[in-house]
Amino acid sequence: TEGYAVPPVAVNLSARQFTLGNLLADINDVTQRYQLGPSDIELELTESVLMERLDARMGVLDQLEQAGYRLAIDDFGTGYSSLSYLRHLKVDKLKIDMSFIRTLPDDADSLAIVSGIIGMAHAIGLSVVAEGVETESQFNCLRNVGCDYIQGYFTGKPMEKHALLPHLRRQS
Repeated sequence: TEGYAVPPVAVNLSARQFTLGNLLADINDVTQRYQLGPSDIELELTESVLMERLDARMGVLDQLEQAGYRLAIDDFGTGYSSLSYLRHLKVDKLKIDMSFIRTLPDDADSLAIVSGIIGMAHAIGLSVVAEGVETESQFNCLRNVGCDYIQGYFTGKPMEKHALLPHLRRQS
């Protein structure tokens, strides 16, 4: 990290990973191999992964949460319409799907949905990430409605380490 604080790295989990052996042990093996702790990664699950056999997955999700891993629901708003599962899951963050962000700030329906998701998430103690933010006008709109974090090309495109370090120096 060369003296720079590195934010948690998001790792997407698939439905298959829940059915192959012991997910917690697998994740612990990887974090130990790379000398990481649970606070160094954030596990992302889509709504469809969560809803498929939710009762069976609750135990695994509880184990992950008890081990200190943070959980996020990825692509929120594109999966199941039932929100009752949010009351039972120990997630920390909702990530609003980019399909709602793409048309901001001009599309009133998208703005209403995004504002509603942010308000609901904050009311139950969750933080919110907007995915796919590409423009300053999208960023300003999201800031105005209280979005906690943004992700997308507006903040930077994927880059190699040799380009990342000068970028981090400029940011600080």
